[in-house]
Amino acid sequence: MFSSQIEWHCTQCESGPTDRRKYCADCDSMLTWTCTGSQKSGLYTNYYRHRDNCDYCTPELEEERQKNMEEKKVAIQEHFQILDDNQRPWSEWKRTDASCIQHTGHDVEQVQELYSMCEESLVNYCSHRNKLHWNNTNTSYLSSMNLLVVTLWYLKHYHSERYIASELNLSQQVVNYFLSAVVDILYSCVYQAFLSLPADLVNRRTPHGPQQHHKLIVDSTFIAIPEPHDSEKRKEYYHAKCPINYAIKVQIAFLRESDLLEPVEESVQIIGDKGYIGEEYVVTPRKKPRGRELTQEDKDFNRDINSARAAIENINQRLKTYSILGGVYRGPVDDFHKITKIIQVVAALCNLNLNKHFIRR
Repeated sequence: MFSSQIEWHCTQCESGPTDRRKYCADCDSMLTWTCTGSQKSGLYTNYYRHRDNCDYCTPELEEERQKNMEEKKVAIQEHFQILDDNQRPWSEWKRTDASCIQHTGHDVEQVQELYSMCEESLVNYCSHRNKLHWNNTNTSYLSSMNLLVVTLWYLKHYHSERYIASELNLSQQVVNYFLSAVVDILYSCVYQAFLSLPADLVNRRTPHGPQQHHKLIVDSTFIAIPEPHDSEKRKEYYHAKCPINYAIKVQIAFLRESDLLEPVEESVQIIGDKGYIGEEYVVTPRKKPRGRELTQEDKDFNRDINSARAAIENINQRLKTYSILGGVYRGPVDDFHKITKIIQVVAALCNLNLNKHFIRR
C-alpha cells in the first residue's frame, strides 16, 4: 500500500511515473520517493521502512505505535528494576543509610531522588548499550541504578578505573566509558536543578527584608595535580599553598541570606576575603593601616564579614570530602571543560546534602 503523501519520480530521466513500479519504465533506474509531510526522501527500497515510522504516511498506525512504545518502555523499566534489586553494589549498599552514605556520600532516599531525576537518561543509555544482551540473565553490565551509584562512589572516593573494573568484573574500557557518560547525565539532569538561581530571585523577600540581603560569598580553592613534565606548565600550575606545589585554582560562590550586612550599600552584593581587595562591588575585610590599629567600628565590621564568610569555608570543606576534588586529580589538566563539569556536578551533589545538613547561621 502506498501513501497519498508520497510523490514518485525518476532522477535519471526526470519523469513522474504513475504505475509506482520499482524501476522506471523508460530508463530502468530505481525510482525515488519524497514524503510531502515530513519532507524526507529516498530510494524505493527504503520506502516501507519510512512508511512504517512516518506519522504522515500511516496516521492510522500512530496509536498502535505509541502503545507499543509505552509497553516497551515499561518492559525496559521492569527489566532494570529486577537488576537493581539483585545486582551489586546497589543490592548491598541500599540495606542501610550508613552503608549508602559511606560509599556514595548520600543516604538511600537521596540516591533514589537523584535516580528519579536521571532515570530516563540512564535507562536510555542502558538500553542502547545492552540491547544485544537483552535476554541474558547472567549479565556482565550494570543496571541503570548501579551506573548511578558506582559513579557517585567514584566521585566520592576517586578509586582508579582499574580497581572499579576489578571489583565489578568489568573491563577498564567499559568503566571509563560509562563514568564519562553518567557524569554527563548528572550534569544535564542534576546540575541545573541544584545550582541554577531561582527565576524570581529579584522579587523574593526574606525574614530580614528585601532580597538585597541575599549576599554572594566568594572564595577560591585548588585541586591538586601531579607535577607537570613541561617547564611552562610547571610555572602555570605552581601553587604555593598546595602540599604538592601544583594545582588548578577554582573559584566557588555561595548565595546565602544574611542580616549581618544590612548597613552595606545595596548595590554591593558580593563578599570576599582579603584576596579580593580592590575588586569592584566586592566587600572585603578592612586592612590594618600601617602604624595604626583598627578602630572598634572596623573590628566589628570585619567580624561580621568573617562570620558571613564562614559559610563558604564550610562549603569548601564539603566539596573536598569528594576525593576527586580533595585528592590529586589524575585526569588531563588541559581538559578544562571536563574539570569544570566534574566540579559543577560535585557542587550540585553538595547542594543536595544541604537540604538535610544545613550550614549553621
